[in-house]
Amino acid sequence: MRTTIFSSLALIGALASFATAHGDHEEYGQMPIVSGPSEITNLFERPVLEKDSYVPSFAGISTFAHLPYRQCWEEDSVDDYDIAVIGTPYDIGVTFRTGARFGPSAIREGSKRIKGYNMEVGINPFRSWAKMVDCGDVPFEPFSAEHAMKQIEDYAKYLLLRPPQVGETDVKPPRLITLGGDHTILLPVLRSMRAAHNKPVQVIHFDAHVDTWAPEIYNVKSQQSKYNHGNPLYHAAKEGLVANGTSMHVGIRSTLYDEEDLARDTALGFNIIKANDIFKLGVDGIVERMHEILGPKEDSLVYLSVDIDVIDPSMAPATGTPETGGFLTREMRYILRSLQGYNLVGMDVVEVSPAYDTQAQLTSFLAADLIYEVMSMMVKAGEQ
Repeated sequence: MRTTIFSSLALIGALASFATAHGDHEEYGQMPIVSGPSEITNLFERPVLEKDSYVPSFAGISTFAHLPYRQCWEEDSVDDYDIAVIGTPYDIGVTFRTGARFGPSAIREGSKRIKGYNMEVGINPFRSWAKMVDCGDVPFEPFSAEHAMKQIEDYAKYLLLRPPQVGETDVKPPRLITLGGDHTILLPVLRSMRAAHNKPVQVIHFDAHVDTWAPEIYNVKSQQSKYNHGNPLYHAAKEGLVANGTSMHVGIRSTLYDEEDLARDTALGFNIIKANDIFKLGVDGIVERMHEILGPKEDSLVYLSVDIDVIDPSMAPATGTPETGGFLTREMRYILRSLQGYNLVGMDVVEVSPAYDTQAQLTSFLAADLIYEVMSMMVKAGEQ
């Protein structure tokens, strides 16, 4: 013990002597004196960087598919865009498992590997006429459903009603792609679509549930509670936002509250294609039925709303209200691609709750891939 103490004292003394002997920095070898940060750069030869070198798909800040990030809602923003991606991390309208507020970030993370040529659609949407941007997430207050929905509506409307750019004579609203969030967000987005296009849109609603349940079905007392992810299309139909007779649900298979649910849904103007119809019709039969409902392509104004639970939970487990017996991912992508040539003005993918996903992020990858398919068709249609 005494030996250790004496050794430590000796070391301290040696260090003190060293410091004293080299108090004059001029004697400290050839190392020049650096007085501040501004002089540090002069001491080194910095390498010349390869600015256009390969960037791995797993690197970088997570925008959707590495699209450029734009602050689209800044008043001084003059950026033009043909397709805008926004996130709506809203999940205060769920009736079972929460967590869809983390959907936008999960989908963006899952989209990192997306790039290049879509061989089924026949286009590379990232090297085309279309300018595509990721505007980030809509800022809203997640404490009041009605107020938050008004904010989402206003921000979406702000993008869709952008002023004409230099040289433009015929101003058309950009395409809007929304990352949910629970399905409640469909209502404010459809309200903004109605304002931008001056008429109702044809909604193709991919879901395990009809989402046209009246508020009284839930026996809720609060006025705010009348809006939830089980009834955005009930309100949308009542408000005249949805084209009556040419809108549809695809993939329906959940239980109902009562047998009157189907009659109410028909009265609201929707057609139903059930998941089990695939046994009789096949995938091509489902596609043919969808085309019959939509009518001519040249007259179309189509909005796609994709609840990720339309897919079987064995392939998309990360959702709040899973229902067994859904479409396979391959079937879903095929059905989406069958809409090529229609005027697709917008889409959303909702109800992705990443906390319930596998370690392999299967649901997030799938959500991003579905958006990629629709984005490719949007660009292809604009090119033609």
